Amino acid sequence: MEATLNNGVRMPALGFGVYQTPPDATVEAVRTALETGYRLIDTAAAYGNEREVGEGIRRSGLDRDEVFVETKVWISDYGYDQALHAFDKSAGKLGVDRIDLLILHQALPGRFDLTRGAYRALETLLADGRVGAIGVSNFMPEHLDALMEQAGVAPAVNQVEVHPFFAQPSVQAADAALGTLTQAWSPIGGITSYRSTGDGTSTFDDPGIGKIAGAHGKTSAQVMLRWHLQQGRSAIPKSVRAERIAENFDVFDFDLTGEELAALDALDTGVRGGPDPEDITLDNFGMAIPEA
Repeated sequence: MEATLNNGVRMPALGFGVYQTPPDATVEAVRTALETGYRLIDTAAAYGNEREVGEGIRRSGLDRDEVFVETKVWISDYGYDQALHAFDKSAGKLGVDRIDLLILHQALPGRFDLTRGAYRALETLLADGRVGAIGVSNFMPEHLDALMEQAGVAPAVNQVEVHPFFAQPSVQAADAALGTLTQAWSPIGGITSYRSTGDGTSTFDDPGIGKIAGAHGKTSAQVMLRWHLQQGRSAIPKSVRAERIAENFDVFDFDLTGEELAALDALDTGVRGGPDPEDITLDNFGMAIPEA
């Protein structure tokens, strides 16, 4: 299943994420994911495992053009010249000449001048053919509005926290208005397993999701991933366990009904599991990204 981005680039809708995957486990996890059938790998400069992602891709034996590589520029490299160099650092670590999708990791609202400069750099990289598509991550509607006051290219993707307990409909609507694909991080609510959603419950323990899963002979994780795909989102689940990697990819042989999709939508609590984008500042989250 593929998604067509707003610049015509085709991208696998279901990808494999490596957030918080230790570098020493990343090579094998990526190789296993590609062997399973994934063709989109999502990483980030701030994850500290781009080099291992590149090695995992090489060990898979797949040709470079068979794998869609997505990575993110960290806030410490915002600004025009800094973001151009951030591309060099990421491409060098990944071992690629071209990055398929390069996005800004946070909105950095307190220094949005730097965000605008970084996005201009992404536009330059796009025009030069060094990236296939550009986008953003963790941008709220007001951040998208502010970006588009000066940007010439609408983001192809906005990667944000989306799962049944936190669906962010206003962000999804703002994305849709720009032709921007919503891409879900923590798509099966993994974040709810270790961060309270208000009542301490996890998406994996929700009886409603479990009931839908039972009706289809699937797991709760598979139902949540299918929910994303049927509603037109991209999703990037993560795992280092081969059986879980395979389970998360086995979501193309069933369909949820309209009632089931609505039941999943109704689970939205409006409570964010991850950090509030407004709280991301250089003082609190700035860190030097090593050279390639």
